Amino acid sequence: MKATGIVRRIDDLGRVVVPKEIRRVLRIREGDPLEIYTSTSGEIILKKYSPISDMSQFAGEYAETVSKILGGTIIVSDTDQIIAASGSGKKEYTDKHIDPELDKIIQSKNRVLNDNKIIIPIVSHGDPIGSITVLPKAGHALGDTELKVAEVGATFLGRQMES
Repeated sequence: MKATGIVRRIDDLGRVVVPKEIRRVLRIREGDPLEIYTSTSGEIILKKYSPISDMSQFAGEYAETVSKILGGTIIVSDTDQIIAASGSGKKEYTDKHIDPELDKIIQSKNRVLNDNKIIIPIVSHGDPIGSITVLPKAGHALGDTELKVAEVGATFLGRQMES
């Protein structure tokens, strides 16, 4: 664990402020859920909660199946990092943090469609929780089939989080 040198007091309601610098570095926004853990040595650990990461095995199986059928690269992310990837670019994307461009797309809840990629945000209870990205296999263009598969996957994963 890395010491920050920042000390905060707990107020009379039991609250503690997470400093702005730490929130910025860890990409924690107002309203983001945090998981609270305790250690046997008395530490309190706050971790950014990702509801979709609980479904990482399921998301991985989805990405693998779609990649085999469509032949391209399929990437499933939460709002912070890639949680599943399959296809020719799997190693390049697995366990990487998402870039600011993808974060902006996810937060806007708008899909991106062009010859190079399809990005469909995953929305649960009206909140953006991640995305599905489809990249074409070499020499092929993306079309309606890839779009529909990504839309179905994003809708399905979003609904799984709601139940």
